[in-house]
Amino acid sequence: MFDDPQSPAWTPLLEAAWAARDRAHAPYSHFQVGAALLTASGQVVAGCNVENAAYPVGLCAERGAVSTAVAQGLAPGGLVAAVVVTEADRLTPPCGACRQVLVEFAEDLPILLANRRTRQLHRLADLLPHSFSGRHFRAGT
Repeated sequence: MFDDPQSPAWTPLLEAAWAARDRAHAPYSHFQVGAALLTASGQVVAGCNVENAAYPVGLCAERGAVSTAVAQGLAPGGLVAAVVVTEADRLTPPCGACRQVLVEFAEDLPILLANRRTRQLHRLADLLPHSFSGRHFRAGT
């Protein structure tokens, strides 16, 4: 279902991500990002980037969506798919910090990158190979 970037299964996530992107607070970079996550319970949770004049304290769309999903009960292993959208000509993958946060909830998460013209499907395991996660703590017990 989430192995084809053109699959209609992506539609609700794309719609949620675009709607969130339209609400992004990006007065400094003017680079609006929207993200949407599908949880194992079937819930779609969206997030947008929120910039701050003190640049390091801004929040990426992906981590905003994860934070909202956790507040609504998301547990590790609870993500099914993710979408990241921008208007940029070059598709925009999650930053390193966002990849690390996402791997906490699904190590091989399918992630669809999209703009208004094209889509590209990736696996989180390919975007963050040899990741460090909770499995490292469990391995020693």
